[in-house]
Amino acid sequence: MPIERFPVEASHIVMFARSVGETNPIYFDDDYAKSTEVGHVIAPPTFVQASAQFDPDYFLRPKAGKAWFGSGKEPTGIRREKKEGEGTGAAAGGLHAEQHYEYHRHPKPGDVLRGVNKAGETWEKEGKRGGKLIFSETITEYYDQAGELVVTARGVGVRTEKVIEQS
Repeated sequence: MPIERFPVEASHIVMFARSVGETNPIYFDDDYAKSTEVGHVIAPPTFVQASAQFDPDYFLRPKAGKAWFGSGKEPTGIRREKKEGEGTGAAAGGLHAEQHYEYHRHPKPGDVLRGVNKAGETWEKEGKRGGKLIFSETITEYYDQAGELVVTARGVGVRTEKVIEQS
């Protein structure tokens, strides 16, 4: 997701840490953080995923007055129709298979990050139940206000492609 402006604020770090059950004081206690090797509060691992909320076009972000994908058994207003040749169930739309983060330094309060998408690899494997598994990689690099690379996030998605039997 390309994000032009993702401000990293102390309150966002605290709320994110709480939401994932993180209790390490490096994420919220200034005095404790000053006594560490890093010397300041830092954002928890996976924090850069919160940048999606700063993308006005993020497909999972609710938009006032519009149907959105939502969560639960039935989407709230949007129904995705299965296409010819797709697999069944959740895999018909694809699954998030992996997520990797490479930290060049810790994000910290006061940073203003910018996310840049890079082309990733695509590869295929034969599925165990007949049909192809198609993997695709998405790479997002997060740069700070000085243009320094802070985090590289690499996600891998997978979708199925069922073999259509000829009669």
